Amino acid sequence: MTANPTDPVVRAPYGAVRGRWENGVAVFRGIPYAAPPFGPRRFRPPVPPERWDGVRDAHAFGPTAPKPPYSEAFGQYLSDPSVPGDDCLNLNVWTPDPAPGARLPVLVWLHGGALTRGSSAVPVYDGRTFARDGVVCVSLNYRLGVEGYGLFPDAPANAGLRDQLAALEWVRDAIGAFGGDPDRVTLAGQSAGAISAGALLAAPRAQGLFRRAVLQSGAPEVSDRAKVRRMVRRMAARLKIPATAEAFASVDRDVLLRTQAEVGRLSSPVLGGPAFGIVVDGDLVPRDPLEALVAGDAAPGVRLLMGWTRDEYRLWLVPGGLLERVDRLGAVALAGARARCHCGHDVPRGYRSLRPDAGTAEIVGQLVTDHLLRVPLHRLADARPGSSYVYEFAWPSNRPGLGACHALELGFVFDSGDLPESRRLAGEGAPEALADAMHAAWVSFVADGDPGWEAWDATHPVRVFGAGAPGTVFGPWDREIALWATDGPEAVTEPGSRRWSRLRG
Repeated sequence: MTANPTDPVVRAPYGAVRGRWENGVAVFRGIPYAAPPFGPRRFRPPVPPERWDGVRDAHAFGPTAPKPPYSEAFGQYLSDPSVPGDDCLNLNVWTPDPAPGARLPVLVWLHGGALTRGSSAVPVYDGRTFARDGVVCVSLNYRLGVEGYGLFPDAPANAGLRDQLAALEWVRDAIGAFGGDPDRVTLAGQSAGAISAGALLAAPRAQGLFRRAVLQSGAPEVSDRAKVRRMVRRMAARLKIPATAEAFASVDRDVLLRTQAEVGRLSSPVLGGPAFGIVVDGDLVPRDPLEALVAGDAAPGVRLLMGWTRDEYRLWLVPGGLLERVDRLGAVALAGARARCHCGHDVPRGYRSLRPDAGTAEIVGQLVTDHLLRVPLHRLADARPGSSYVYEFAWPSNRPGLGACHALELGFVFDSGDLPESRRLAGEGAPEALADAMHAAWVSFVADGDPGWEAWDATHPVRVFGAGAPGTVFGPWDREIALWATDGPEAVTEPGSRRWSRLRG
């Protein structure tokens, strides 16, 4: 192919890359930030890629990390392209001005997918709208599943998180040549991407690589090492091999992915089955990141934007008819939720008193959502008043049963609601004004550290993006949250009743 003389060319750390101008935005796709993590590098920390001579075309998304496809039930709602190839540690850049000296703010995006699925090639994550509005947008791939988060006695833990750190170091060294300012980087992620961003917030080795962070539908957390190890051992038992990285590296990738999908089929956030997760490793993750951030000795001066959707759980339960099955289980499902959330009988009873007409699935779903998201994010905001901003996405999807579910907000954040992949979740007729408002809030936060409403303080301001014009409500606004910090539902309506030191779970 003959190069277009007007195509933008930038000298990246390992060689020059040629992008394309698309609707006034310079786009570079599939730039390697680390070497292919296979062969002798499989299950090992990332290493720099080999340098290349000449100019490398960066016109197409690079290979995606190995991953199993979504089930048919989830595939009708979520797009997850797969691009074959070994060179899966790559990233993409959208910039309005690919020239040194532009010093534009930078957004680095970590995709979600439960650390087992997802990629930077998902069309909903197109960074053109951020570049259109003066932000250099970077998205990246990282290792997933057992390749990225398996726990072995003969390999370092958290390989996928180490990939993300390597990408951030690439941004520090290279983004200036693409028109970005390495001193104005915001790290953002959704779901597993937000959990990853939270871990990097607290990681000593990541300090100074970004000055702001966005945690959407994910809170800083670590998984129990024994639970992750059990996931690996169950896979090893099915494969009839030792539970070591050396043995796993000898297994065909497709066989490994099928086995991973079979063992992890009950790993939904609500069901709480075996799953991969970030673990304390004594190195990159020296301690629980939430506790490090709440204690105030991690990421000093980093401003936070944190949010969730009103009905997160509906994406976990609606596909495949799980919502109806949980309703039928009744008390058994509630008992499982209490065990999942480490809470006593009084907490679900309080939820029921506040939502007397709700079915069991709604009670269970909101209970798990609060345990995983709202409670830890409230804790984090309480620990960092004046530099934290909190929001809720409350617009209900036009698709039946989904409500304001997990991942629905992403088409609004990226202002990509015109794409068929966004309409899989939102349905037809999603309000453009809401996308304008939510996207503008993120752009403002990335640019200036202020999304446009009050920072968190004793009044607990929360911006609500719903069916009408966005507005701010003040706490204690979420009465279910208060149940986790009070003696019971009778104390929920008393503004001074919160005692976070008594958090359960």
